This record gives sequence, structure tokens and C-alpha cells, in this order.
Amino acid sequence: MKKIATVFLLIALPFSVWSQTFIGNTLDNYSGINSLLLNPANVSGSNTRAEFNFISISAFVGNDYISVNIGELQKNDFQFNFDSDTDTSPSNDNNFFGNVDILGPSVMFRLNDKSGLAVSSRVRGFFNVNNISGQLLESVQEGFDDQSDFESQMTNLSGNVHIWGELGLTYGRVLIENNYRRLRVGGTIKYLTSAGGLFISSSSLGVNFNSISNTLNTSGTLSYASTQGLDLQNTDFSTLQSILSGTTGIGGDLGVVYEMQLKKDDAFDSFYLSSPYKLRLGLSLVDFGKVNYTGVSEFNYEMNASINASDFEDKSLDEILDENYEGGESLVNPVIGLPTSLQFFADYNWKKRLYLSLHGAYSLAGSELKYSNSIVNSLVISPRFESKALSIYSPISFRQYNSGVMWGVGFRLGPLMLGSGSILSNLISSSSKSTDIYIGIKFPVNEKK
Repeated sequence: MKKIATVFLLIALPFSVWSQTFIGNTLDNYSGINSLLLNPANVSGSNTRAEFNFISISAFVGNDYISVNIGELQKNDFQFNFDSDTDTSPSNDNNFFGNVDILGPSVMFRLNDKSGLAVSSRVRGFFNVNNISGQLLESVQEGFDDQSDFESQMTNLSGNVHIWGELGLTYGRVLIENNYRRLRVGGTIKYLTSAGGLFISSSSLGVNFNSISNTLNTSGTLSYASTQGLDLQNTDFSTLQSILSGTTGIGGDLGVVYEMQLKKDDAFDSFYLSSPYKLRLGLSLVDFGKVNYTGVSEFNYEMNASINASDFEDKSLDEILDENYEGGESLVNPVIGLPTSLQFFADYNWKKRLYLSLHGAYSLAGSELKYSNSIVNSLVISPRFESKALSIYSPISFRQYNSGVMWGVGFRLGPLMLGSGSILSNLISSSSKSTDIYIGIKFPVNEKK
């Protein structure tokens, strides 16, 4: 049990893992394939004839339980001490979340002036823990010897890790285009193959610690399931081989983009966009779909018992559950849903190469769902400078479970892109609870003049 709590805490540390995806980058008119992750309609009317993505990696982690003063860490040459460099905010319903998105070899090209096509490969991993007792985590992590009495009641506890691969085919088309407006639509169909998942849940779980008797009284229920031989003591996914041989499914994205065009006599010089706009609006349904598993072992326990807290020091979770609680194993056929979300954006061209965008992401997969991952609801405001060779953007984010404002910076320079939606705020803040970073290399083929 202590080992599992340690894994949860390490994953949740704001600097420990390599996001939402490519924050600030996907609205760049020259972001190419990366813009399709936000809205597949962007594949049509592209400003490049073709683009090949070699590799792009984005990651995002956060929580509302533990915070780190990264500025102080920097002063101490990043010599990290868990006790002195962190602050905790334990509650009955703490949350941890993270994801990694690897966009592998992919290609996008313009079919003609009205349509475009893209073929993409991705590997993705999501981690969610919702409504877990921070006091319990702290006690398991640090040991119960020095803990005072506490009581926690967790409702709709859920935790899951899921890793899968995607092969996507995207098509988009311009439906309406004239001097004043343009309407584009697009969609992506995804072939999914899963490397596996790990899931823990409880509709109600109570814990009461008595420091005098050193006992932990528990009540309620607890269940967990793991696919492809994974268990609570071993979360080592065998990457590419397991993804290629894993369970399969189908998913997709749908999107629409509307642009209010400039009049011809207001158009920019030929160095800039061939089809400029004053305001661009987009709406998309991202990551709908599922992976179906069969014959997965699920373990269910009645948690009404009292146990010695010292058991957490030298026994595995399996041993604690089997020795102290009534339960059993059953075979289930779980349907693991993708982190479905509704995405929208508004991109305003303020002056020539200067833009101001608003991007919102809202999860349609509830955190209480037993076998589904979910994104973190967020709202991002991002000014940017944009040209063919160089783009610079500075996103300001408001994120669910985060009490502060996240501020970052990123750029695209030729084939290289690099950025973070939180690096600036993390450097100046004394309480950092989430972070993200991305990097990528891709090769655009621009239109000949």
C-alpha cells in the first residue's frame, strides 16, 4: 500500500513528469498537424502544401493536494527535499491528474484549394485519481507512527491509468468561401489499440485512525481491476509491443471552423497568409470512442474491518485486502472510454501578425466514471506573434483544481517548437500545483511564390 501511495504522489508532483496538449501552440496558423488535435477542420485550407511531423511530445500533470516552490528549488540547485520543499492541502476529495501525448510520424497535405488529408500516429497515456483522502495518502506515505487521530469519508473515489495508441485518418473540406467568410468542416477516425489499464473505485469508503491503538477502522466497499496482467504492485507497461498487440477499438473527432475574412483591400502582403481573417471561431468534439475489454479480473471487497496500521509498512495492498477483508474475484468486460471533451476557440487578428485567442476545454467524461479518463476543464487566453518562420505565444490558463493562474511561453522556429503553458508562473509562484511542457520537430513544405 505504501508503494502505491508513493507512486501516486510522485506522479502528481508538479515537476516530476513530462499535458492538456500543446498549450498555446495548436492555434498557430502554421502549427499544421498539431492544430488537428484541437480541431480536425484545420486540415482544409492549410497554409502549407504539406507537412511531415517527425515527433512531438506534450505532457501535463497537476493536483490539488501537494504544491512545490520551484523558485526555491532553483536557488538550491534543484536539490529536492520532500519535507521542506512541499506543502500539502489534504481534504476528503483530493484530485491528481496527468497525461502524455506523443505524436509520432504523421503527414498532412493539401489535396486542393478546398480539401486536405492527414494520416497520424499517436501514443497516449492518462492518469486520474479523484476524490481520494489526502490525509490517508499522507499517513500511508509518511507512516502512521507520528500521526494524530483523523477521520475521512470518501465518496465516488476513482483512480485509473490507461495507455493506448492511435492511428488516425483526417479529412476536411471548405464548404463556403468568399471575400468575407469561410466555413470549414472536418473529421478524424481513429483505430485504437490499448496497452492496458489499471482501475480503482469505491462509491463510499470511510477511514478512521486511532493513534492510541494504532488501528485503522474502515467501512464501505473497494474494487480494482487490471488488464493484461497488470496489478497494483506493478504498473510497468511494455510500451510499443503491448500497444501493437493490445485490445482494439474505434474513436474519432469532429470539428467546424468559421472565419470572418478581411476585405480584399485590407489583405496582408504576400509574406503573410494567403487567406487572412479578422476573427476565427472553432467548435469540436474530441476523443469520442472506446476500447472494449473482455475477461478482465475485477476484485471487490467489503471494507468493514479494523486493521493494524503497521501492516502498511511491510505488506502489499493485495496481502492487506486478502487477510483482512471479505471479497472475491469476478470476470468483467469493461468498456474504457476515451477522455471525451468539447473544445472551442476564438482567434482574433488584432493587427497584422498579432493575434489574441481564447480556448476552452470541457470534459464530457465524468470523473465518477469507473473505467474512463477525463481531461481537466480549462480556459486559456493567449496573445501571439505569428509569421511563417517564427511564432511566439504566451498562454494564460485557468485550470480546474488549480486555485491560481498559470502563465507560460512557447515558440515555433522553423522545424522546432518548444513551450510550456505554466513555466513562468511556476518560476515566480511559491505554490505550484501543475505544470506542462511540449517539444516537437516537424518539416513543413510551404507554397511556392
